Amino acid sequence: MIYEKLELFIDGKWTKGTSDKSQAVINPATEEVLGQLPHASTADLDAALAAADKGFKIWRATSPLARQDIMNKAADLMEERKAAISLNMSLDNGKPVLQASLEMDFVIGCLRWDAEQGKRAYGRLIPARIPGQRQMMIKEPIGPVAAFVAWNFPASNVMRKIGNALGAGCSIIMKSDEETPSAVIAIARCFQDAGLPDGVLNVVFGVPSEVSSYLLDSPIIKKLSFTGSTPVGMLLQAQAAKRMIRCTMELGGHAPVMVFDDADIATAAKLCAATKFRNAGQVCISPSRFYVQSGVYDEFAELFTKHANALVVGNGTDPATEVGPLIGERRIDVMQDLVDDAVSHGAEILTGGERLGNKGYFYKPTVLKGVPEEAKIMNDEPFGPIAPIASFTDFDDVVARANKLEYGLASYAFTTNGAAAAALGDQINAGMFAVNHFGIATPETPFGGVNHSGYGSEGGEEGIQSYQRVKFISEIGV
Repeated sequence: MIYEKLELFIDGKWTKGTSDKSQAVINPATEEVLGQLPHASTADLDAALAAADKGFKIWRATSPLARQDIMNKAADLMEERKAAISLNMSLDNGKPVLQASLEMDFVIGCLRWDAEQGKRAYGRLIPARIPGQRQMMIKEPIGPVAAFVAWNFPASNVMRKIGNALGAGCSIIMKSDEETPSAVIAIARCFQDAGLPDGVLNVVFGVPSEVSSYLLDSPIIKKLSFTGSTPVGMLLQAQAAKRMIRCTMELGGHAPVMVFDDADIATAAKLCAATKFRNAGQVCISPSRFYVQSGVYDEFAELFTKHANALVVGNGTDPATEVGPLIGERRIDVMQDLVDDAVSHGAEILTGGERLGNKGYFYKPTVLKGVPEEAKIMNDEPFGPIAPIASFTDFDDVVARANKLEYGLASYAFTTNGAAAAALGDQINAGMFAVNHFGIATPETPFGGVNHSGYGSEGGEEGIQSYQRVKFISEIGV
């Protein structure tokens, strides 16, 4: 296996940078060092800013049709290189290689969607009050973008930013997470080989707080897009506010799943278990609080646990693996604390509840039953392979509990009652809501949350619009 060569990408050139700082990239399944990732110096960041400024002038003047051609060529190259990119993603992220391959399918679809949608930056003519006056609204790219993303989806998190920015006509400086750098580097190589002008896409790494502060202090940056935790998002938003930089924030979640007694329980349990433990539960829209109506509570818990016990846990590069490791050893202690706290509040462990093995950062898929609302796991985003299950009595009870947190990213329900589904759609406080399935993330649909889960959308026409600004033009006698 040949792991990706780790470099910075600035103004169309690959470089180790001018800093003497670097960090080891670790395989979370084996704890082996995959490579040394260079950090950008302030001089490197200055070069990236200058390149993005230059690249923006070139890219905004490039026709949407020509932009689409380059973006589609990059998508073609990603398809050709998908197997290698997916394998490397499994090496540094730990996710099963099949899940990494499916992530790349999303990445390619997202890029093609944004390439096509970029041709639809429609304005409008506004009827005038004065004879001979012409009033126009046009959309134009907002400017160079700084984007920062989390490690859990190293390719799709990146492409949501790059695709939207390039489709809108913006340049971008991309800082992916230092623990999982291979995907963004491979993606940048595809864009370079597709003929993307120098400076339009730049990739840097470093100490996150230092890189973000430096870039956001620059007058060159006009847009910030961030995917990560709520506390970090709040800090970045405050920094961006100093320069009136527009933001898109895709932050944490703690998604409730409401299973009503009229649902197909066997199907619900199977779907819930498969989705909960995807990427070892390290998914911002992962179902993470299970509320099951009392009449089917025991049945659901039993079936869910059966599916959890059948999952194959192991190294993500093994095609048989369904659940890989956590991203780092630090997450093992977090999982154990959540389980121990739930048990201290009266919860029952149906399966799991402990670390798996002593090499790699594996934690057993865990199911907890009878978890009270005051337990940490019902209030703090777990971001791991732990499923807390609690019972509810009626509609008002479960809606109140589902809406009790400041998070508002994703919510789910299983019911065959159309009136109940419609009422939930009206009353659930979340940016995304699905009934009887979990498929809420596609290239053509808006993706985003409310409240402490952030604001703004990625995906669909709303995604590109957040990288554009509106200009009003009024003419007389022209």
